Amino acid sequence: MPTELPRPTEAELEILRVLWDRGPSTVRDVHTDIQRVRASAYTTILKLLQIMTEKGLVTRDEAERSHVYSPRVAEQVTQRQLITDLLARAFKGSTASFVMQALDASRATPDELAEIRRLIDRRRGGAR
Repeated sequence: MPTELPRPTEAELEILRVLWDRGPSTVRDVHTDIQRVRASAYTTILKLLQIMTEKGLVTRDEAERSHVYSPRVAEQVTQRQLITDLLARAFKGSTASFVMQALDASRATPDELAEIRRLIDRRRGGAR
């Protein structure tokens, strides 16, 4: 497996989210889930999954008549890759700037803030 997979497009991320939530799925499964959110053509989803297979973003099991697609990497791996790219491109590698902008851009719940605090404490080696 290559050390870094290509960065997925928005449409590819939408499909990956379906696969992460559903698990291995056919084109019809993915199309049905996306149709719940927005209009999409079955053939468009099929073509995107074929492209994603070529790019190495998903794997295809051809054992059955209906091919079954699975994400090649876990959601957290893709999120980490996208964050690393965003940090480098938009924040000059500054985690502090990124976190401050993220917290300013949207309201974090008290539970989310507590989880952020726990993560910071773990990184510092302290416990609360």
